[in-house]
Parts: sequence; structure tokens; C-alpha cells
Amino acid sequence: MIRPVQLADVQVLADLYNPYVRDTTITFEEDPVTAEEMAGRIAKVTEAYPWLVWDEEGRILGYAYSSVWRARAAYRHSTETAIYLSMDHRGQGVGTKLYQTLIDELRRRGFHLALGGLALPNDPSVRLHERLGFRKVGHMHEAGRKFGHWIDVGFWELLL
Repeated sequence: MIRPVQLADVQVLADLYNPYVRDTTITFEEDPVTAEEMAGRIAKVTEAYPWLVWDEEGRILGYAYSSVWRARAAYRHSTETAIYLSMDHRGQGVGTKLYQTLIDELRRRGFHLALGGLALPNDPSVRLHERLGFRKVGHMHEAGRKFGHWIDVGFWELLL
């Protein structure tokens, strides 16, 4: 079942996210996130944007949300999107369904443009975005550095 995030989810979400922080370049964060920090992020995001979780009989398999793209008022119809799945539920269709539900909610709320920023290489995320209609619109070389390596970032957009 896909449902809106609840504050009771914060520890599970932090636990789901932190392997990406510790072990991958998918996120540029370098320090694990506490439950309290996750609660603050959720509170800030859900003031104006959707945050959804995939809850399978009380077990959260992933989450997707959108957030502010840029602070200036003219950007208020655009939003940046993100999705994270538990490490053992990738490649099983959960991400596609969860992300599609987020996109549908963004349309329902009247957003005009969804933007995905992807650390590269990340073939699974590229495939997910393109399967759902996003198209690549930009590539920044060596935009971030983690684990002693420079990392490129690509941007995909979807007109809603």
C-alpha cells in the first residue's frame, strides 16, 4: 500500500536511507541521518509537497517525495523528486509504482515540472526515470566528491 508518510515512520526511513549515505554515491550526504533529523525533513517537506511510503503490512519498502527546486517564487510550480528503496527491494517494480504515484500526486496538486537529479553512473535510476517519461536535460561533470572520487550529476525532467 502506498500512503502518506507519518512521523511514526522516521526511524524506519532513517534506517532505509543510511546505507545509501554510508555505502553509495547515490546521495552526496556523508553522515548518517538520525530519526530526529528525518522527522525535521519530513515536517519541512510535507508543508507543501508530498512524501509517500510503500507500506507492505507494516514494513516500509521505500519512500518517494518531492521538495523545493529553487527558492525564488517563479520556481514554485517546479519540484525536485527523490526515491529510496530498501536495498533488498530494488528491481522488483516497487520503485516504478511508488514513483508513478508520486508523479500522479504532483499532477493532482498542480505542479508543472518534476526534476530528478541523479549522481552518475546510476543505470537503475536512469531507467526508472526514463520509463516514467523523464528525459535527460543536463549533465554536470565532477559536481560532487565522495569517497575520494569526483561524481557527475545528471538532470532529468518531466513536464506534468
